[in-house]
Amino acid sequence: MNLHNLKPAEGATKSTKRIGRGQGSGHGGTSTRGHKGAKSRSGYKSKIGFEGGQMPLQRRVPKFGFKNINRVEYTGINIDALQALVDAKKIKDTVGVEDLRNNGLVGKKDLVKILGRGELSAKLTVEAHKFSKTAQAAIEANGGEVKTL
Repeated sequence: MNLHNLKPAEGATKSTKRIGRGQGSGHGGTSTRGHKGAKSRSGYKSKIGFEGGQMPLQRRVPKFGFKNINRVEYTGINIDALQALVDAKKIKDTVGVEDLRNNGLVGKKDLVKILGRGELSAKLTVEAHKFSKTAQAAIEANGGEVKTL
């Protein structure tokens, strides 16, 4: 080991530049902020989306449409999905919202609507929040029962 190949230990030195610590550091004087203007002064903060006085994007783009705050969203499950669960022997004769959650078809707080796409050959008692007329007819045609929660 000689003086020319000495190195500090791993992690012993910081690679960040030390600002405002005198002229000898190379970052003294204006401390990398430039001369004058709001950005050079302490306490400067610009608003989110500020574009230097240009009209900001969120004000340039027009607003449109209507969003109903009282809208109730249902997750649709078709009767062919119920038939697939019967074929896979995951459900037997009754299907509730909890069974659909356990099989990954709906989320934890989702409201369920049974829709009428596909064929249903099993006799099922189905419990859900809503039913379409075609789904209700298809379930009852096989001798099944519909229960609205």
